Amino acid sequence: MAHRIRLYSILLLVTGSCASIFGQESPKDAHRLISPLTREYRYPTKIIWSKGQIRDVDNILIKGDGQASLTNQHIVHLRNSVRDTASILLDFGKEIHGAVEIVTGAWAGSHNPRNIRIRLGESVSEAMSEIGDKGATNDHAMRDFNMQLPWLGKNQTGESGFRFVRIDFLDRESELQLREVRAIATYRDVPYLGSFKSNDERLNKIWEVGAYTVHLNMQDYLWDGIKRDRLVWVGDLHPEVATVNAVFGYNDVVPKSLDLARDATPLPGWMCGISTYSMWWIVLHHDWYMHHGHLEYLKEQGDYLKRLVAQISSKVVDGKEQMDGFRFLDWPSSEDSLAVHAGLQAMTILALEKAAELSQILGDKDTEKLCNATIRSMRNYTPKHNNSKQAASLMSLVGLMKPKSAYDQVISVGGAQNFSTFYGYYMLEAMAKADRYQEAMDIISQYWGAMLDLGATTFWEDFNLQWIKNASRIDEIVLDNKVDIHGDFGDYCYVGHRHSLCHGWASGPTAWLSEHVLGVKVLVPAKKYTVSPHLGELTYVEGTYPTPFGEIWVKHTKSDDGKITTEIKAPKELEVTLNTAR
Repeated sequence: MAHRIRLYSILLLVTGSCASIFGQESPKDAHRLISPLTREYRYPTKIIWSKGQIRDVDNILIKGDGQASLTNQHIVHLRNSVRDTASILLDFGKEIHGAVEIVTGAWAGSHNPRNIRIRLGESVSEAMSEIGDKGATNDHAMRDFNMQLPWLGKNQTGESGFRFVRIDFLDRESELQLREVRAIATYRDVPYLGSFKSNDERLNKIWEVGAYTVHLNMQDYLWDGIKRDRLVWVGDLHPEVATVNAVFGYNDVVPKSLDLARDATPLPGWMCGISTYSMWWIVLHHDWYMHHGHLEYLKEQGDYLKRLVAQISSKVVDGKEQMDGFRFLDWPSSEDSLAVHAGLQAMTILALEKAAELSQILGDKDTEKLCNATIRSMRNYTPKHNNSKQAASLMSLVGLMKPKSAYDQVISVGGAQNFSTFYGYYMLEAMAKADRYQEAMDIISQYWGAMLDLGATTFWEDFNLQWIKNASRIDEIVLDNKVDIHGDFGDYCYVGHRHSLCHGWASGPTAWLSEHVLGVKVLVPAKKYTVSPHLGELTYVEGTYPTPFGEIWVKHTKSDDGKITTEIKAPKELEVTLNTAR
């Protein structure tokens, strides 16, 4: 549809002097700003399940003040007998990163502390599980443990990623009074500068959930997951940083994470032990510079970049990559050695192309020359994609495969089947390169939307459309005749409940919709942008895109005859052009 769009009218409104989102008229010092973490109290929205002797249970949903009180107002009474114990399962409504705080009342008799067990879960089934049950674990963050509660006081857990909290009262023949159970959400209190709204509410929700998924992972560093993989995985950062750029603009969590990866990986090591992840570090720096234009920060990478390029080039023999370390694209493709080789060939070209551009900016002619020479040799060899959507997508993006052929022969086969949450972003990018924008939106709606249909409020580490047959929602008790969507699936490092249901690498549709449907893309850092809308079957798209000088606002409206009206408002410091070629 996009190639048939005709421009009906253009209203280009350039604002007057626009205050920078950094509180200054130049982005040059933005890399020094820090967005601190903040804590916010949130209360449960629903009682999923309970058992045993519990009185006035609905009081647990009352928003309080976090203060124990001699008046014992709004108390929930739990009483255990010799044989029976009381338990309750709470839903906080959406995924949270943080801790749980429990405020107690003044129970009669002994003032001895009461013993409870707390189980945090990203799904109901995880919160109801035992350690080792379907992969349930305490890896990375404690989510299943015992804790003592004081008489007329409060106590807090450590932090993890969760939505559901199960509390078991452990003491026999005893009473426990709960005044409040609340979550302490820890997050960066930063505005959502980017936005996306269309006449398709499902796409709007997917954009929002992708943004929220990354927001939760913007902790001390940019993590991959808030429950498991609270680590800086450099390759996984790429879709996350694309989302940060499209939603939050500049945030110090990105350079802080990139620097951690660099400083923790003296050469000749590969970041995270994976050659492609060191390549992604190069691509990330290219993308970060394009969006924010911080030359001084880029100069800090010059020496490491130069030596890393030399190391990568040394692993190319007769035009073929021969990378050592862990040879990896993503988990679903990891056992296909032909696909991994094809993907590595393409990734090496991509990284060296970006490195050549950075070296030119830095005035490093020798490194730029080495990059270009290695790329020329690699383009004389085209590996087999082995029908891998991951490999074909990367090959399409660097020109080792014609975009239309990559789409027709590989990416389109089976629709959303064999998509992956991580490399799905590059599959969407390859579809855009083949001018298959509506088909890409259909995939987004089908694949990422299916997680929402199952109760997701953040996107998952992995997902397969084959899982949804007779599957339970994550916010329901799993019935005997239903499939446990969390506990029964998963593979590699994410089996069952170990599977992360808030994984930043799955946020690709957010960045993709902003760049390709809303259509905003940077051409020259902090200076030139283009707006190239691809509405497909949509009739209306509106949104904003962050820049170092403020947000670009765009609105596209399609009339019944297919004509598009585009309105643009942009800071006066920027040059924004409307691309009507398609």
